Amino acid sequence: QVQLVESGGGLVQAGGSLRLSCAASGLTFSSYAMGWFRQAPGKEREFVAALSLGGGVTYYADSVKGRFTISRDSAKNTVYLQMNGLKPEDTAVYYCAADTSLHTIVVITPSIDYWGQGTQVTVSS
Repeated sequence: QVQLVESGGGLVQAGGSLRLSCAASGLTFSSYAMGWFRQAPGKEREFVAALSLGGGVTYYADSVKGRFTISRDSAKNTVYLQMNGLKPEDTAVYYCAADTSLHTIVVITPSIDYWGQGTQVTVSS
C-alpha cells in the first residue's frame, strides 16, 4: 500500500521559514517524480513545485520561484519543500504527490498516481 505522509507544517510569521517533508512508502521511490501542491480556503488546488526522478530537473510556480526549494533524499524516501520568505498568501494545506511522469505532475494534475493527506501551513502577517 502506497503512503505519502507529510509533516512540518505549522504557524509562522511573515518572512519566516518552514521545511515540509513527505515520507513515501510502498513504492519504488527512485521511479517516481515528486511534487508539492497547495490549496487555500475557497480556492482550487494549485501546483507549487516538482522534481524529476533523479532530482536533476525542477519546476516551480511563479509565485514561489526564488523562495521555495524542492529536493529529495533517496536514502530516506523523502521529498522536502524548503519555504523561505513566507507570505500570508502562502497560507494553505500543502499536499505531496507522486507519479512516474514529471509531465503528469506539472501538467496533468488530475491524473497523478498518489497524494498525501496534506499538512497545514499558516503564515501570519
